[in-house]
Amino acid sequence: MRSDVDAVQDLRFDEAVAKAVRAIPRGKVLSYTQVAARAGRPRAARAVAGALRRTMDLPWWRVIRADGTLAGAVADEQRRRLLAEGVRVEGLRVVGVRAR
Repeated sequence: MRSDVDAVQDLRFDEAVAKAVRAIPRGKVLSYTQVAARAGRPRAARAVAGALRRTMDLPWWRVIRADGTLAGAVADEQRRRLLAEGVRVEGLRVVGVRAR
């Protein structure tokens, strides 16, 4: 069972993720790991994906995997949106992003 403290911490993290993602300029990308670090929890990359699913009206397509690949079932939509912003994408990988 989740406590109220857990719920408040999750809400604060979601808000921090939203702030970090809104700050990504058009035509730029960050990895899930980079967003987690900017949200104050550098080891919480997987939690960033959950926060993006729970938070509406974010430019979620600007968040990619650390190796430059696009994410899962929404990869085609993500690719379309990134191309529209001028990001170079070949196949399902953003050009110029180095694996970590």
